[in-house]
Amino acid sequence: MNIREMLEARERETLSQYASLAVNSRGSQIPREEDDLRTVYMHDRDRIIHSEYFRRLKDKTQVILSAVDGAFRTRLTHTLEVTQLARTIARALRLNEDLTEAIALGHDLGHTPFGHAGEKAINRIIGGGFHHSKQSLRVVDMLERGEGLNLTEEVRDGILNHTKGKGRMIDESRYPLTTEAEIVRVCDSIAYVNHDIDDAIRYGILSGEELPASTKRVLGERYSERIDTMVRAVIIASMEKPHIAMAANIMDATEELRAFMFARVYESPQFLADVEVACGIVSDVFDYFRENPSMIVRHFRTDAASDDLAVRIIDCIAYQTDREMNVLHRKIRPVGVRDENEQTLPLA
Repeated sequence: MNIREMLEARERETLSQYASLAVNSRGSQIPREEDDLRTVYMHDRDRIIHSEYFRRLKDKTQVILSAVDGAFRTRLTHTLEVTQLARTIARALRLNEDLTEAIALGHDLGHTPFGHAGEKAINRIIGGGFHHSKQSLRVVDMLERGEGLNLTEEVRDGILNHTKGKGRMIDESRYPLTTEAEIVRVCDSIAYVNHDIDDAIRYGILSGEELPASTKRVLGERYSERIDTMVRAVIIASMEKPHIAMAANIMDATEELRAFMFARVYESPQFLADVEVACGIVSDVFDYFRENPSMIVRHFRTDAASDDLAVRIIDCIAYQTDREMNVLHRKIRPVGVRDENEQTLPLA
């Protein structure tokens, strides 16, 4: 028995009946040789961590677009926070930690520069249809290294179905393929609603006193208290259950807090002003590449994954970091021809 077989046997002996066992994986699109050290989900996790798209997350905005303080979250630190929360829950419920970790680490690989503002900008240009979860799947299927990462079906499904947008955190009408993917979906919401509060307070968009009193009573006053309350509520409600759940009163308070954040932060005049700047930058770069396709980043010029120029431009834009987009925008809009009111987001 090699190490992988020993790990697979340990999963069978110790994990919950609702866990996704590596040995039962539906496999990858292109058959892979079995590794004698790692299960298929461990292998997926390692492929994601060592990918270029994962490294690029460190220079992509989470929410605060104009931040220059290194203490603000980036898309990479968000990913790590989601992963930490998800592994805590998976371990407590005896679900597959390796699968959970792989999904969490890969869930935002296709995110645009400038956070959700970049996503909005692309959708304005093409009339909708772009979503970072679909782009993340495109990254792992096609774009990374020009050939994709050839991940298992369970990880691919979890990446595609990790987000709920403005909908409730737990949607009983549509579950992803695995319980582990359900964990990541819930933890994505838990992570962003809490760390975005933290960053918004640091940035001066809101103060802790403004948070709804009803959510403070249920969830706690401080960041750590809210996180602890939410995670415990998921674990207790999901113990030995086929799907991930959350205590009703905690769920309601969390949803109230999310609604508050959309109204007070994500749709605030201060935030939307930065969104407009980001949209202008993305729009200018898109138009430039459409008129000058030979200037598209080399490995997107003749992308075998698509013959559609617009798709290749979107792939190229989504690949960029915030800094790269700012630099590119300055190159295509020289100082002498800029509008006097034109702005550039200062994120390093």
